[in-house]
This record gives sequence, C-alpha cells and structure tokens, in this order.
Amino acid sequence: MTLKGCFLAALTTLFIILGVQGQNDQEMTITRDLAKPPYLKKGDTIIILSPAGKLKDRTAVDPGIELANHWGLVVFFGNHLLSQDHSFAGTDQERLEDLQKALDDPSIKAIWAARGGYGTIRLVDDLDFSGFTEHPKWIIGYSDITALHNKIHNLGYQSVHGQMPLTLNLEEPIQKESIQTLYRTLFGKKLQYKIESSEHNRTGESTGQLVGGNLSLVYSMLGSDTNLSMGGKILFIEDVGEALYHIDRMMISLKRAGFFEQCQGVIVGDFKLKKNEGNAFGKTLEDIVLEAVEGTDFPVVFDFPAGHLEDNRALLLGSYVDMSVSKKRTSIRFR
Repeated sequence: MTLKGCFLAALTTLFIILGVQGQNDQEMTITRDLAKPPYLKKGDTIIILSPAGKLKDRTAVDPGIELANHWGLVVFFGNHLLSQDHSFAGTDQERLEDLQKALDDPSIKAIWAARGGYGTIRLVDDLDFSGFTEHPKWIIGYSDITALHNKIHNLGYQSVHGQMPLTLNLEEPIQKESIQTLYRTLFGKKLQYKIESSEHNRTGESTGQLVGGNLSLVYSMLGSDTNLSMGGKILFIEDVGEALYHIDRMMISLKRAGFFEQCQGVIVGDFKLKKNEGNAFGKTLEDIVLEAVEGTDFPVVFDFPAGHLEDNRALLLGSYVDMSVSKKRTSIRFR
C-alpha cells in the first residue's frame, strides 16, 4: 500500500473509532477522541436511579424532580429506586436491572444517579453498553459514580460530574452556582471557571482531557479494564472521610502505576478528611499530592469547588480543557 493509502486507511479507522455518525438523526459532537451525547432540551426524558446506596424514601429525590421539571424535563424512576438491601438500594441484580434498562432505552436522554455511597463498581462488569453506544446519553453523578464515568470514558463518551438529587438543596444560596453549572453543562452552554489560586498551587499552563472523580474509586480500578489511561489527560480528584495516610497510599499507588508520567495536570477538589483526623501523619493533603507528582512540571490546582460539598460545580469529564494557573488566578476553560 502506498504512503497515501496508509494514511487514508488510518484516517478512516480513526473516524470509525470516534463514531462520527448520526444517532437518531441527531449528530453527536466530537471533542477530540470522546463523543458528547446529545445535549438536553426541553421535553427530554431523564431517569433517576440509584446504582449504589439506599434512599430513605421518595422525598430524598424530590429536589431533583423539582429541578428537572423546572428545566422542562420529564422524569422517570428506576423500578428499584426505593428498594433496600442492607446499605444498598436493592440487590446487585435489582440495581443492575434498573441501570441496564436505562442504558438500553433510546427515549432516555440522561441517567441521573440519585446518590453515591458504595456499590456501582459491583455492577459495572455485568452491564451491556451496546444500547448505550447506539443511543448515547448523559451519565450524571459523582463520588461512587466514578466507576461509571471511567467505563464511559474508556468507551469513548463524555459524562458529567455534578450534583445529585440527594445532595440538592434548592433553598440553599450556596448551591446556586453549582446548579447553574450543571444546567450549562447538560444543555450545551459555555462552561469556564475562574477562581482564586491557592498558595499551594503549582503554576503553569496546559491542555488536556479532563478525567477522574473520587480518588478512592480511581485507585480501586487500577489494573482493571476501567482503569484510566493518563496520556494527555488532566486528572481531577476528590474524596470524603479518608485519613491522610490513606490518601497518601492512594496517591503513591497512582504514581507507581505511572499515572503522572504523561499527565498534563492535576485538579484537586474538596477533600473532607476522616473525623478527628488531626495530623498525626505529619503531612498535609497538599504535601501528599505535591510529593506524588514530584519530577513532573504540569500545573496543579488545589481547592477547586467540586466534590462532597454544597458548592459542587459541574465538570464535563472527557472534555478537553485549557488550564492556566498563576499565583493569583486559576482559569479552566472547557472547549
């Protein structure tokens, strides 16, 4: 084959991998190598389900229903949304059934996890994503939902790290910004963040594909097919209830696995430490992160408002972002 023929064949293969094709007469938008599901619009149907922790009752998701209805969306629920099996929202099979039906249903435009907790990683290997790849839809959530985010990214699709119904408080002014960013992300509006820089930041500029989520979940997926490949990526991490030495162990494990060798940046969200933690470990969170990325020169951002906190700003995971970090300001622009 000639050089030109080899190039054309490679280009054709690339476009097949990217999935440059119409889906339900609505062409997907391609951002480098990850595809965006169609943005939401008024009249679209979404589903609320819980692939992990149990809910006390239906009122737990009422804020999510109210918000979705305000945006003009039609809300359905997983059949086992209120099921309970010890700490889980139903048995593995029940939660799997809800999630599988939602992935397969072409009328569902977004799957909104009601809450996190623990349990999604128990389902991810048994899910069939063929229906999802034919009719892509947004996966929305954070914390334990990181297991789904990683799987979706490795399939070539973007997803949304953002507020979940259980964590919503529509009367809380501090949540106004996070709710607005969730709307902008899902409905295809411009998304950009400019925040004051932490004194611990490592300055610089970079561009990369934003991936990650809950550090415990990212760490737990090392060595599996939902592990992240970090070449050209910017890693976002957050966590809750962990001791500093646990965080150190996870960050060192990521370093040993080569996570930071071709990484283009790290964004550190909210970390709520284990109660009564103190600092017997002798290192701060910032010390732990900066030690783990020693020998690299990419920018590092601390105190980004995302994670287990009221002001949980939405992140379009899988999107390419331009990150600029100075001593005074940090800018993160989604393409």
